[in-house]
Amino acid sequence: MDIDFSSITEYQRYKLMASLIVPRPIALVTTIGEDGTINAAPFSMFNMLGEEPPLVMVSINRDKSGKLKDTARNILANGEFVVHLADEDIAERMHRCGERLPADMSELDHVGLTHSPSRGVRPPRIVEAPVAFECRLWEKLETPSRHIFIGQVLWLHAREGLVDTEKWRVRLQDYFPVGRFGASFYTTTRDRFAINADGGESSADRSTTIDEI
Repeated sequence: MDIDFSSITEYQRYKLMASLIVPRPIALVTTIGEDGTINAAPFSMFNMLGEEPPLVMVSINRDKSGKLKDTARNILANGEFVVHLADEDIAERMHRCGERLPADMSELDHVGLTHSPSRGVRPPRIVEAPVAFECRLWEKLETPSRHIFIGQVLWLHAREGLVDTEKWRVRLQDYFPVGRFGASFYTTTRDRFAINADGGESSADRSTTIDEI
């Protein structure tokens, strides 16, 4: 099957790309509104871009009416945001942060997540999230359907015990983020395997070596 993308609609392209380019990490982003409301929303068009400087990217579409979503409007207004990774423990509440609420109502209060002050930006971090990256806007791009924000990471917050600061390794055996798998489906990250230098997979890779990666 060959599909000419110029011959199908924007929505058809979205459905195909979003269901085939999977799994995608999910950014649960907190921002501050003009009135001080703490906004939180999940976005799966998100990833790391580099380490020097440390950059992450979040792509945010407009709503059905063509208006900016609260997160995009807030980042454009003050250039600050916090990106959280969602794990199994907060997956349901992360998903519910995508519900449509009035701009002056905080999604954190709505779903029962708590927050704590950040170190370098105004938007707070979510206490229950295993990982939080405080970001300042580095660059932005605009397409007909989206704003793409590139943020420089200023501070990392990680759940106690998750990072070994002697070896600078993440204890992956204790880290279970979820990913987006098209439509309203999500996937866990529990079924893991290592590939040897010769391209083969050892029988023990799936159960014993994840803490050595």
